Amino acid sequence: MGLFTAHRPMKIPNNSNAITGFILLGFPCPREGQILLFLLFSVVYLLTLMGNGSIICAVRWDQRLHTPMYILLANFSFLEICYVTSTVPNMLANFLSDTKVISFSGCFLQFYFFFSLGSTECFFLTIMAFDRYLAICLPLHYPTRMTGRLCTNLVASCWALGFLWFLIPIIIVSQMSFCGSRIINHFLCDPGPLLALACKRAPVVELVFSTLNAVPVIILFLLIMGSYALVLRAVLKAPSSAGRRKAFSTCGSHLAVVSLFYGSVLVMYGSSVTEQEAGTQKIVTLFYSVVTPLINPVIYSLRNKDMKKALQTFLRI
Repeated sequence: MGLFTAHRPMKIPNNSNAITGFILLGFPCPREGQILLFLLFSVVYLLTLMGNGSIICAVRWDQRLHTPMYILLANFSFLEICYVTSTVPNMLANFLSDTKVISFSGCFLQFYFFFSLGSTECFFLTIMAFDRYLAICLPLHYPTRMTGRLCTNLVASCWALGFLWFLIPIIIVSQMSFCGSRIINHFLCDPGPLLALACKRAPVVELVFSTLNAVPVIILFLLIMGSYALVLRAVLKAPSSAGRRKAFSTCGSHLAVVSLFYGSVLVMYGSSVTEQEAGTQKIVTLFYSVVTPLINPVIYSLRNKDMKKALQTFLRI
C-alpha cells in the first residue's frame, strides 16, 4: 500500500502567475507507482479500444446485424471510444510528467468533451431502452415504427443534444478569472474543483451546472426505468417460458450497462463530495469513465448470441 500512499514531489512554481494552466494532481504516489499506473491504464485503454472497435466492425461487416438495435450498439461503442479518449491519454501523460500542468484551453476542451460525451451516453442509453420497449411491447408494429430513418434521426439527435448541452456554460466558465494555486485535486478538469478556483464565486453558474447534470442523469434514468417497467409487465404476460427467457436475455445486457453507468454516476452526483472525499470522487469517476467502457463490450458480446457469432466471424477474417 505504501507504493500508492506516499506523495511524489512535484515541481510547482512558487508564483501562481508562472503557471500557464492548471495542475491536475491525479493519483499522487512515488515514481514507481506512477509508472505502474501508466502501464495499467495503457493496457485498459488499448483493451477498451479493441473491444468497442470489434463491435463496430462486427456490426459494419455482418449483414444480419444491420438492424436498429445493433446500429445503436455500434454508435454506443464508438461513443465509448470517444468518451475514454477524452480523459485517458492526458492521464497517461500526467503519470510521466513532473509538473502535471494542463493548459487552460486543454482543460476546458477536456471539460467540454468529457461532459458532452457523458450526456450523449445518457441519451443513447435512453433510446436503446426505447428500442427494446418497442421490440418487446409492440413487436408487430416494431418494423414500421423503428424504421431506418427514425433510427438515424434518433442517433443524430443524441449526438447533437449531447454536444449542445454544455456548450453555453463552458463558454461562460472559460471567460472567468482563476486565482490561487490553480491546483485541481483530480485526474480531469471537473467543474467542482474548477469553479472553486475562480477569483469570484459564481453561484448562478454553479446552479446551471448542477441543473444540467441532473437532467440527463435523473430524468433520463427515470425514463429508462419506466420503459423497462413496461417491458417487465409485457414479459411477465408472455405465454411461454421460452419467450420470457428470450426477452430477458435481450434486455439483460442493456440493463447491466445502465446499472454500471448510472449506479456510479448517481453515487458521484447524488451525494455531496467534500474536499476530504476527493479520493473517493476520483475512484467513482474512474469507474464510470474508464472501467465501464472496458466492461461494456464484454457484457454485450457474452449475453448476445448474434453478436458472439459476428465477432467470431470478424476475428477469423
